[in-house]
Amino acid sequence: MCDTMVALGNATVDGSVIFAKNSDRHPNEAHWLEVIPAARHAPGSRVHCTYIEVPQVERTHALLLAKPFWIWGAEMGANDQGVVIGNEAVFSKLPAEKAPGLIGMDFIRLALERAATAMEALTTITTLLESYGQSGNCGFGNPMYYHNSYIIADPGEAWVLETVGRQWVAEKVRDVRSISNGLTIETEWDMASDGLIDFACEKGWCKKDQPFNFRQAYSDWMYTYFGDSKSRQQCSINLLQSQRRRITVESAMTVLRSHGNDRSPYWSPMQGISGADVCMHAGFGPIRISQSTGSMVSHLTPEQQTHWLTATSAPCTSIFKPVWIDAGLPDLGRQPTGEYDPDTIFWQHELLHREVLLDYANRLSVYTDELALMEARFFEQFSEVQSRPATERLSFSKTCFEAAANATRVWLERVRSTPVKKRMPFYSALAWQKFNRQAGLPA
Repeated sequence: MCDTMVALGNATVDGSVIFAKNSDRHPNEAHWLEVIPAARHAPGSRVHCTYIEVPQVERTHALLLAKPFWIWGAEMGANDQGVVIGNEAVFSKLPAEKAPGLIGMDFIRLALERAATAMEALTTITTLLESYGQSGNCGFGNPMYYHNSYIIADPGEAWVLETVGRQWVAEKVRDVRSISNGLTIETEWDMASDGLIDFACEKGWCKKDQPFNFRQAYSDWMYTYFGDSKSRQQCSINLLQSQRRRITVESAMTVLRSHGNDRSPYWSPMQGISGADVCMHAGFGPIRISQSTGSMVSHLTPEQQTHWLTATSAPCTSIFKPVWIDAGLPDLGRQPTGEYDPDTIFWQHELLHREVLLDYANRLSVYTDELALMEARFFEQFSEVQSRPATERLSFSKTCFEAAANATRVWLERVRSTPVKKRMPFYSALAWQKFNRQAGLPA
């Protein structure tokens, strides 16, 4: 389960395009950041994606990927041309194919490697989709098979692309837009696959003599309903619309940290076994088995693109740090896996996150003020370095990551020394004991 959103220049405070996404995956599905340089490839060469090979192109762009550790592609990413993409799992009356093939995250990386604009990225994805289809397991721990929707943006425009099998429909974004784990395009769109309506009619999902509604015709009820995508998408779009013409990178981060409206000071994400929030925390299954394992906010202008990433789970407990593709990433240590590794940035923070969940409101309050102050300092210093050479921006990025890591260690000890006043429900405790045992976390 994920949430992706975008605001165009007519909705942001400075005329930039701002993209944001939470990647919701299995709690132990460690998130990883990777910068891949531009490259040239020999004629006739092929590229091996998560499961299959496809023909390679002559030249690929430099990439920033934010990804599950085991997947070739990415949940969200950007290239050095200013294109950003994020995907969502969506569920349809058409069963998702299970044979190993191209998965949604592969399409993101392939498009970022090959496209210089959002429109080129959309064309790349739809061309590959019509040629290869989409199929294969996308889950870690528990197999998951699904179709995909995307938000694709560059400094000038953005598109929503929703796919089912080899069929697709695309809508150009006008100001603000968000998507979650459900189809959203209904009776109006800007582009579509040739057989979109005929295919649905042949399946008996609609009638040719009646107005066609893509969402109603193609959407699966059960997975879409229990994934709570409608309420999450409504939450994110309402927050964006309420800030129209005043949206900033900081306000986009606030949306990604949202747990919905009217939360009491004593609220905990461990309450209940159903429902979901934009900032997602896993709980007792089978519905609440995902959490926000990584978050990204991108600030896009024609002159420069800055990407703010957590590289860690649960943005409400994490710190966003700046990254530039031309500057590269600071040393993030070893790439994480699905097992606890104290030398990885993801698992270092995950200890903190899971300690907070034991008494969410009480323990999070121990350091949230300091977290906000640290991010505010990053933004203040960022304005001074954003136009400097890549080496200086990389140095600043490294400083931010190191400060966040040091703070995480201090906050972990402070949270651990804070007595638990209100324990999580028994069923939630059982779920997290299982997650921790599977990851080999220390008791």
